[in-house]
Amino acid sequence: MKNKVFSSFDEAVADISDGASIVTECWGLTGMSQNLIAAVKEKGVKDLTLITHNFIPLVFFGEGEIANLTILLPQLKKLITPVVGLQYLGAGAFVQEYVEKGLEVELTSHGTLASRLYAGAAGLGGIYNPVGVGTILEEGKEKREIDGKEFILEKPIRPDYAFIRAHKADKMGNLIYRGVYRADQPVMAMAARTTIAEVDEVVEIGEIDPEHVVTPSVFVDRIVKVPDDAFGSTKRIKEIIGKMGENELIRSLLFR
Repeated sequence: MKNKVFSSFDEAVADISDGASIVTECWGLTGMSQNLIAAVKEKGVKDLTLITHNFIPLVFFGEGEIANLTILLPQLKKLITPVVGLQYLGAGAFVQEYVEKGLEVELTSHGTLASRLYAGAAGLGGIYNPVGVGTILEEGKEKREIDGKEFILEKPIRPDYAFIRAHKADKMGNLIYRGVYRADQPVMAMAARTTIAEVDEVVEIGEIDPEHVVTPSVFVDRIVKVPDDAFGSTKRIKEIIGKMGENELIRSLLFR
């Protein structure tokens, strides 16, 4: 049996080269593959295409507290996402200097992104989607009328790598998630050519009930256990949440 358990995040991303495409989730603190993101940052590969649901500078958690996706900005060639920044954080102004240097930003919607990933996973040629008709989202895309309604052809997304944040894996690579960890990560793992998962726990084969498996091992290539002191560990998240009540910006956002 192929060994899928890697001893470090640097080892797990060692073959990622310039020009690679990476899909990863970003819904708050718990769903991000922070250590894989940090490893790619350290590796220094360039001209990356990043696909994610939210591209937001979560600076209010404290510098060095999390490995946010935006640390990869200098290494990106293209960004595919529904959300670039948030209005109360200056919207997307933080990417402007990179756009001026050639960064391509492809805006989409959350549902469309999920559907394009599914199309890539299922081997479909694309999907006909009503979302975006009559807006800038239809520019340069094929349109078709079906049963009297207009649709845009959205092409499938098949990334080179998926970075997955799961709760538990067995040594074969079967994954289960916890709460908001899941989101669209199962379809990301299915769509990518190579899937790398960082997990809270690695158990022996047979310790996960087959009925509980969400992402089967056939879609997972590498696994790394998150150490207690690493980004996104349960211990570290609890510490960050404990500090959140002391942060004036967070308090103003939550309780205004």
